[in-house]
Amino acid sequence: MECNSLRRFVGGALTTAILAGCSSRGPFTDTHDDARWAGNAAPSSKMVPRSIHTSGLSPQAELPVLDKVATLDDYLRYAALENPGLEAKFQNWKAAVERLPQVRALPDPRLTYGYYLSAIETRVGPMQYSLGLSQTFPWFGKLQDREDSAARTANAAYRRFEAARLDLFFRVESAYNELFFLKQSIDIAGSNIELLQQFERVARTRYRVAAAGHPDIIKIQVKLGVLEDRVFQLRELRHPYTARLNAELSRPANADVPWPTSVSDRVTDEAADRLHAALMEHSPELIALQEEIERERIGTEIARKDGLPNFTVGLGYTAVGDRSDVSIPDNGDDAVLGTLSVNLPIWREKYNAGVRESIARRLAAAGRRGDAINRLTSDLQQAIFEHHDARRRVGLYRDTLIPKSTESLQASLAAFEQGESDFLDLVDTQRTLLEFQLALERALIDRANSYARIERLVGASLTDRRVPPVSKEQSP
Repeated sequence: MECNSLRRFVGGALTTAILAGCSSRGPFTDTHDDARWAGNAAPSSKMVPRSIHTSGLSPQAELPVLDKVATLDDYLRYAALENPGLEAKFQNWKAAVERLPQVRALPDPRLTYGYYLSAIETRVGPMQYSLGLSQTFPWFGKLQDREDSAARTANAAYRRFEAARLDLFFRVESAYNELFFLKQSIDIAGSNIELLQQFERVARTRYRVAAAGHPDIIKIQVKLGVLEDRVFQLRELRHPYTARLNAELSRPANADVPWPTSVSDRVTDEAADRLHAALMEHSPELIALQEEIERERIGTEIARKDGLPNFTVGLGYTAVGDRSDVSIPDNGDDAVLGTLSVNLPIWREKYNAGVRESIARRLAAAGRRGDAINRLTSDLQQAIFEHHDARRRVGLYRDTLIPKSTESLQASLAAFEQGESDFLDLVDTQRTLLEFQLALERALIDRANSYARIERLVGASLTDRRVPPVSKEQSP
């Protein structure tokens, strides 16, 4: 990488971080720098982390408010500002960038001073003291190679930060979705308790007219007790589910988190080969590993040039005193000396070992990248299957099984009220409907999670189309 390429990288990364944001799908846009998480068009102090604003880059640091109307993007922005693990990755990148001006600088010049304790007499006078100034120049191209290597390291650190951001956002979205599923499960169980209470009223009415036996009432009450215990358990699960989300937001485990009101309805029909191609092109993990391979390739060239000499250019000055005993030309004139020195890299095995070491490091980095490709490809295939399977289940439960099960329950209840069906048939139909309702909610969550996982693996936003959200009329 040329020096101007390095400057383009740093400037481009900072500009991208300032101008980008997460207004639509935050996890999948290139952002972050000292003023990270600004809006789409201009920097905004609302998205600047508090640790940065103290340096004077922002007048204030305002976190999104996580209230009842907060959206998933608000949670993502909050996590980006507060998560210490992401902050650590960001600071790693900043530290890597600060290495560039260090490695491209020449070695410090050397200034020497010498004083003659015993004066040395010369023809033109005694030598009193001397001054020397020297500068070492590495072999041609060595500084440029070191700068290129440091730039590759900075590139890799930035991509590692990107990967950490994507992973954090996936964890936040997954925890957010699971909390929504918990709320839906509680609501569905509550609706089924009301339905069982209706069954109990019908059974008591039939019992009073001797059309039903007391065991039917007992069975309903047992079912009610089991379901009420289930609702109690689900409500208690809110604490660990909330703690999981708060952990990603770097908040106290018991901090209040309102119930989510919706989950993403995004779907994708992209072919697996196109998604795999996008993974190979955009995955920050793979890009980081490729940067490490290039860094080690440059390291081989650096190791080779370490076996070439460095040059030191110097200038010496010697102060000479006047001779009072004679009168000669140049009496007391000071002496100036120019020097040129070259180190002799004669211990070749040391330098040859350095070259072999750098080659081994490059092969190791290539092996890590190959292993990462295999792992990410497998994970992507699994995520694609889960997404397609979840979409199929959403259609199956919402459009076929739940409507039919609801119709069957209504028919069973009517038959039970008329004495044409026993209680066990009614309870079995009600239990089936409950299972289908929960299965639909699980499928909706799996669809959202698998889509987010695909984008996390690919490292870029997908071309998506939206399916109509589940309305209250469609909801079981």
